[in-house]
Amino acid sequence: MRLALTAIAASLAVLAACASAPEAADTAPARVATSPKQSADAYYTSAAAAVDGRITERGIKRAKNVILFVGDGMGISTITAARIYAGQSKGLDGESYHLAMDDLPYSALSKTYSHNFQISDSAGTATAMVSGVKTLSGVLGISSGASYGNCATVAGNETDTLFELAARAGLSAGLVSTARITHATPAATYAKVPLRDWEADANMKGASSDTCKDIARQLIEWPAGNFDIVLGGGRSKFLTKDTPDPEYADQTGERADGRDLTKEWAAKSADHKVIFDKAGFDATDFTTGVKVLGLFEPSHMQFELDREKDKAGEPHIADMTRAAITRLSQDKDGYILMVEGGRIDHGHHGGNAIRALEDAMAFDLAIATALEMTNPEETLIIVTADHSHTLTISGYAQRGNPILGISVAGAGGEGGAMGADGLPYTTLSYANGPGACRVNGKDKDGKDILDCTRQDLTNVDTLAPDFRQPALVPLGSETHGGEDVAAFASGPGANLISGVIEQNEIFHVMGRALGLIPAPVAAPAPAK
Repeated sequence: MRLALTAIAASLAVLAACASAPEAADTAPARVATSPKQSADAYYTSAAAAVDGRITERGIKRAKNVILFVGDGMGISTITAARIYAGQSKGLDGESYHLAMDDLPYSALSKTYSHNFQISDSAGTATAMVSGVKTLSGVLGISSGASYGNCATVAGNETDTLFELAARAGLSAGLVSTARITHATPAATYAKVPLRDWEADANMKGASSDTCKDIARQLIEWPAGNFDIVLGGGRSKFLTKDTPDPEYADQTGERADGRDLTKEWAAKSADHKVIFDKAGFDATDFTTGVKVLGLFEPSHMQFELDREKDKAGEPHIADMTRAAITRLSQDKDGYILMVEGGRIDHGHHGGNAIRALEDAMAFDLAIATALEMTNPEETLIIVTADHSHTLTISGYAQRGNPILGISVAGAGGEGGAMGADGLPYTTLSYANGPGACRVNGKDKDGKDILDCTRQDLTNVDTLAPDFRQPALVPLGSETHGGEDVAAFASGPGANLISGVIEQNEIFHVMGRALGLIPAPVAAPAPAK
């Protein structure tokens, strides 16, 4: 009965969303396709040919708008665990529960390796998705012809991102992230740097911010024009070291060049506005032509689990997504938007699954918000991840067992609820990370004494907010995983997201659907 009621409720929700969707435009706006700077790159041409082949077979419908959702670190095990956790949090059957992303009609596996890494970081993978090339891990907006950390190699290796092509073509552009807006994933849309850590001039460690501009400065001085809305964290990268933080009296900005970039944004026009908190967010009319830079924390925004305790301080990612779509959809020429669930990744790095899953749930609510607000006949929505993590779901837990709990084996399972050492184990664990060891006092020199033996979890609350899932290899920070990630899609061009794809093909799907990049030129037939 519970499953039947859930299915009925889901069907009614879909019908309601469809009923509230705006009327579709007859055709997408006419656009002039432009070959980007990187169009001769081998990774670019290979991905372009692969996508063009699918277009030849299946056709493609033009899109007016594109929204790219990136769940940072949201591997397939994270999606599964978040689905079960979301259902169980609502008192429903978690295993059969549906996330919003689950119901997008097209899906693929995306290969996330970078030019030089088998298991990549967010910079190389984000650059692949927004520029159409595989590049070095740790760099943003440049091709693999550049050298990591070498400012002199940037010139001639810059890429045109899809956001830059869109802005030049007259589309509106927006960014939403729960991480710093200068962090790797959102920064890939506008920055050209050989080192992702160069978020402010003070972070550049000897490199010239005039030769290789820092990332925050590149956002403010973006040659493609202006983003119409930018919402996220990271205001310390925009404020000077002498400027007190607007919310935390004991903190200041980081910039050493004396430039308050928030004031420079506000000075661009009467429509430009800077906001720092939820009160400013709530007071902003996003139905107007306001151009908003919202920076809600000195660094990353709070984890969703912690934000809930301080609802007055920050907007929810779903509310930021609603505001961005409201603002961008005023443009009759269309828009491009990235929404990043940035802190899923950080929860995993800390070996703290509950925070990763809470942020994944919030991210999925943002996806549901976009599906409600847009028409699938005119807006291409792609939901994917930049990379995975080492989270595993293991054992023979019975159905309905708390996903964050101790594994309780069901009847007929191939093994009991205990390890061979006689100790219980959790359903979720990590291949590496801080959960492998615990601090067990201090030595005579005041250093932590680590206990890396398996912990007896019999009387431990594994659902506690700060519990770290057990890990195999002890590391201070859990690492990324290298397996393929999921890509889900709906709307014009979504039919090209299927099978196993290279991650940089996502750029080509979006660019072709928007009509911003041309079909590849076929090589001439060899002479006979």
